[in-house]
Amino acid sequence: MQTITKETYAHYDDRMKKSIANMSENLNAIRAGRANPHVLDRIFVDYYGTKSPLNSVCNIQVPEPRMITLTPWDPSTLKEIEKAILSSDLGINPSNDGKIIRLSFPILSEERRKELVKNVHSYSEEAKVAIRNIRRDAIETYRAFHKKKGLTDDDMADFEVKIQKITDGYIAETDKLAGIKEKELMEI
Repeated sequence: MQTITKETYAHYDDRMKKSIANMSENLNAIRAGRANPHVLDRIFVDYYGTKSPLNSVCNIQVPEPRMITLTPWDPSTLKEIEKAILSSDLGINPSNDGKIIRLSFPILSEERRKELVKNVHSYSEEAKVAIRNIRRDAIETYRAFHKKKGLTDDDMADFEVKIQKITDGYIAETDKLAGIKEKELMEI
């Protein structure tokens, strides 16, 4: 007879945590008008034939609320860093003075803010769908055990209630993260 242990729930809990982490990464990449070094996390630079993350080829600083400065470890990579920023979907033109690259973040228009809020909601919805799919997989797996007489009716009912409670917690977390990012975006 199959028993349900804490490890049973931990497996599904970990998968749901990964969905939240992925959503969080996506939200960090959304530019909110304020300088946030995380918007550069998805930019890779061609560094001597190897695609390297931007933060591994330069020092990233935020000297002002609407500016990021990039100081390359190797000054010869300045052009490559500039090219990587221009080819990204960041929408900012870098200013290169020969030693440092400056990224100035303009104030976002109301229309652009609303567009970004729609992106936030779509990332939130993707995370919710992923979490619900994990719940569905868990229930289907344990219903199969139940049909093979590996679980009692009470154990199956308890499992469904507990996995739903875990799911509800992560759904609430996605709403919380989306709400925080939306508030940040709509702030002038």
